[in-house]
Amino acid sequence: KLISTLSLLLGTTITISSNHWTMAWTGLEINTLAILPLISKPHHPRAIEAATKYFLVQAAASTLLLFSCTTNALFTGQWDITQLTHPISCLLLTTAISTKLGLVPFHFWFPEVLQGSSLTTGLLLATAMKFPPITLFLLTSPSLNYTLLTIMAIASATLGGWAGLNQTQIRKILAFSSISHLGWMTIIIIYNPKLTLITFYLYCMMTAAIFLTLKTTKSLKLSSMMAAWTKIPSLNAILMLALLSLAGLPPLTGFLPKWLIIQELTKQGMTSTATIIALLSLLGLFFYLRLAYCATITLPPNSANYMKQWQTNKPVNTLTTIFITLTITLLPLSPMI
Repeated sequence: KLISTLSLLLGTTITISSNHWTMAWTGLEINTLAILPLISKPHHPRAIEAATKYFLVQAAASTLLLFSCTTNALFTGQWDITQLTHPISCLLLTTAISTKLGLVPFHFWFPEVLQGSSLTTGLLLATAMKFPPITLFLLTSPSLNYTLLTIMAIASATLGGWAGLNQTQIRKILAFSSISHLGWMTIIIIYNPKLTLITFYLYCMMTAAIFLTLKTTKSLKLSSMMAAWTKIPSLNAILMLALLSLAGLPPLTGFLPKWLIIQELTKQGMTSTATIIALLSLLGLFFYLRLAYCATITLPPNSANYMKQWQTNKPVNTLTTIFITLTITLLPLSPMI
């Protein structure tokens, strides 16, 4: 576990600090190989299947990335990350990084992999593993294929909201939520890359709060979430606020990135795109509300064989407390950004 964690840190650091395409590619490969043992650690067919899917998809995306930068080097003689100018290379790179991130239509692997892994690994996959590809997106943002990016961003926001509606597994719901948020990040990357980074940081923080809370209450399905309220009632009440923050409701932190993105899109004269993506976030709001409802508002059917779970005396992790506090209360600090 220690070797895997250190390799993850090493791979991420290499990718985000490199100027040369080969080094960026090496960092991404180290990352992929480091997370595989963590995904396949529970000896379960689901976990092995998830690890295999993850490996195949990431290997294909890395190959495409290498092909893209080699094509660029062939035509322009440049290996520098910021000097990606050839149109075919730009198109291939946009596709490769979208596959690594899990943007629609290259998203099929992500919900399955998240469902097959534990909550801690799922948190890593949804946050830390997205950081190197997002960094590459930021570095190459002037040369990306914008038409393709906008189509993929709106498709991700649509599908992320739509496909999460009928899910009962919490990890799959959070996977579709991640796809939807990636759509928001991608749509603004050409105009304001810093805003993409702020959105990504806030998304990571809110997702970490939710994953850590679920890990504390050991909830994996909506039904187990309904029965878990007796364990730590106060934590479940706060989980509702964290979920609504992820949905982007105003008094909470999650409203900040959406507000800034819509403002920036309007400034750039893309009012119709801003309207579409704002309406699509309502789809996501439905399943966040359903999760919040199951977490706090509703009680499960009280049948004869149903036993309430004991309230735990185990204190809540300090990290969870910090993340949840930031998830709920960060909006008043927005003028400082």
